[in-house]
Amino acid sequence: MKHIQNNPKKNVRAMLSAFHAEHSDRIQLDLTHKIIFQKVTNQVALISGGGSGHEPADFGYVGAGMLTASVSGDLFTPPYPEAIVEAIKQTDCGAGALLIVKNFASDVEMFTKAKELAEAIGHNVELVTISDDHSIEDKLTYKKRKRGVAGTVLAQKILGAAAKNGASLAELVLLAETINNNLYTLGVALESAYVPGSDEPSFTLTESEVYFGVGIHGEKGYRKEAFKSSEQLAIELVNKLKRMNHWQPNNSYAVLVNGLGSTPLMEQYIFTNDVRRLFQLEQLTIPFLKVGNHLTSYNMHGVSLTLLKLVDSNWANALKSTTDASHW
Repeated sequence: MKHIQNNPKKNVRAMLSAFHAEHSDRIQLDLTHKIIFQKVTNQVALISGGGSGHEPADFGYVGAGMLTASVSGDLFTPPYPEAIVEAIKQTDCGAGALLIVKNFASDVEMFTKAKELAEAIGHNVELVTISDDHSIEDKLTYKKRKRGVAGTVLAQKILGAAAKNGASLAELVLLAETINNNLYTLGVALESAYVPGSDEPSFTLTESEVYFGVGIHGEKGYRKEAFKSSEQLAIELVNKLKRMNHWQPNNSYAVLVNGLGSTPLMEQYIFTNDVRRLFQLEQLTIPFLKVGNHLTSYNMHGVSLTLLKLVDSNWANALKSTTDASHW
């Protein structure tokens, strides 16, 4: 498959250089460590990141009222601890730093090591993991995969609003844990991603198949079946999420429909309309709805559906609050 690139080993730095050139009036770039950041003077620094290939995550969410810094690794590979430590050093103004980490073993390992290194030189650092993927891994035990996927973006926005309003590091940790406990995502792919450096897809589907429960690095899903319609995809995902949420009429949810990389906006909105209709039948309210490519899987054709149960009425206001992050 063809890719618009030069040297694959230089893709990430080329991408970050151009992104910085576009937004240089409000962000800074440490190209050596692949960090996009803003300087803050009176709040906890919020730092996230991971492997590249999920754009606009995470650098597209650096801005006042959202992330303070993002650290990019190579394609589908987390950044090294030393780069994360540099992000902490660049952005910790004395109020401490919160690392927001998607729940993948390698990401957690790298960010945990960075936390230890930063604490050793005097920084106050906490780490929270987001584990919103609720696809079923084991049909016998019904064990959840608990990967960190698109729901991370909603968590980053609410935490960013709280940090901007003066929340302490301890308060942000508690808030992150509460958000994560009410955050649910399921995805479906119509076609696999094809990434630079590999001529093979991350999984195979026939022309007529879809794959439910796939991961953002091409991890296997929980079921393949023949594709029928957008409505069929929405029914599958909403029904699965209903069984996990045990919702009641008039419950409120923030809803994020996320394109996985190559899904046209028309298709995303068609799917969103089907989700809205199902929510109306369930007598649920949606005070906050967002549609678009927010945390992708390079060029995968598919969508994910994220629900955040609004157990705190302030969360909807936080999601609607002002930020200058470029891709919110």
